Amino acid sequence: MAKSNQNHVSRKHWMDAGDLASLVDEYRHHLVGLGHTRRMVINYDTSARHFAYWLSQAEIAVGNINEAVIDRFRQHRCRCAGKRRAKHVTRKYVGLVRRFVEFLAEHGVVLRAAKRAPAARDRRVFEFQGWLRQHHGISERTIELRGQLITRLLPALGDQTRSYNAHLIREVIVAETKRTSIGHVKSMATALRGYLRFLGARGLCRAGLEHAVPTIAQWRLSTLPRYVGASDVERLIGTCDLTTSLGIRDRAILLLLARLGLRAGDIVSLRLDDIDWRQATVSVCGKGRRETRLPLPQDVGDAVLDYLKRARPRVPDSRIFFMSNAPFRPLTRSHVVSQVVRRAIRKVGITVPSMGANLLRHSAATAMLRGGATLDMVATVLRHRSPNMTAHYAKVDIAMLQLAAQPWPGGA
Repeated sequence: MAKSNQNHVSRKHWMDAGDLASLVDEYRHHLVGLGHTRRMVINYDTSARHFAYWLSQAEIAVGNINEAVIDRFRQHRCRCAGKRRAKHVTRKYVGLVRRFVEFLAEHGVVLRAAKRAPAARDRRVFEFQGWLRQHHGISERTIELRGQLITRLLPALGDQTRSYNAHLIREVIVAETKRTSIGHVKSMATALRGYLRFLGARGLCRAGLEHAVPTIAQWRLSTLPRYVGASDVERLIGTCDLTTSLGIRDRAILLLLARLGLRAGDIVSLRLDDIDWRQATVSVCGKGRRETRLPLPQDVGDAVLDYLKRARPRVPDSRIFFMSNAPFRPLTRSHVVSQVVRRAIRKVGITVPSMGANLLRHSAATAMLRGGATLDMVATVLRHRSPNMTAHYAKVDIAMLQLAAQPWPGGA
């Protein structure tokens, strides 16, 4: 529900932008188009005019703007004309100026700063990520995460890849188990196996060295699924304030998670073309880039349609869900979806076993199983590749377990 602030921006400027006046005006129109509030547009506009005024007073050509010039602006004792009373330029204020400089760079007025040439170690990680992108069906987020994990391990592994051996590999992983959680170490081990496989394929280390990465023991299917009851799920959905764009968006997200058992990454990836309104289905491309078409329940479809009509920003982008505050940009990280669930949990004030988006996925699977659905049906909706993952939910069907339980020898 972005409203134009074009008519609300003050036309009275306190500093002459000089040669940059036309670009400052274009910058202001650009900010209005992004959906920023009147106050934010004025703040950005004022900082841009201040910077342009200071450039003219300091006799600095626009084409010479660089980091050193921005640093000079930050350090100058401000006696510039206008209503600004502060004598010192704060770091936050410089951040607003940097946004304007980025705008100038996008328009070719200012040269972008040359990027630092990556070190040999950084280049190998970058090439490893490209290798993952080419040979593995994993998401960009996973590729980025594995690159980060390898970067963390490289100081211990060293730069001499040809000298890697089984003893070094084991020592590095064992050392990590003393510093971080088992789940995180398992992710490191997976990333390291892929990295060693990549190095072996390039002839940069001994082939087959990935088998030296130790297996981290963790029996994740030994515990009960983390879920909440159906009544609590409805209470979470009911926390959304449908008089605000944020509440309308959050309700659509919560219903998709609770009714279809979608992952947070599925929500982030949803596009307008994924929904077939005539057939009442939604196409989801989850792990392994496997596309699955799921039925779209009535209440879920109504909530998504309500969001598209009343709350979604009018932007030329096919992705469905966007941030509720300007600048309007699509949801790109799964943790934003988990924050929607976390916010609803805090409003209700219930005690839950976990706070992420997977809580509603597990709750959906548990509700389907208790409602009479078979494990195969649940596996189809959740898109499990392994039947063991779906069988994990059978542990919470107490009624069926009581029928299957054998009497204790010798009586109660």
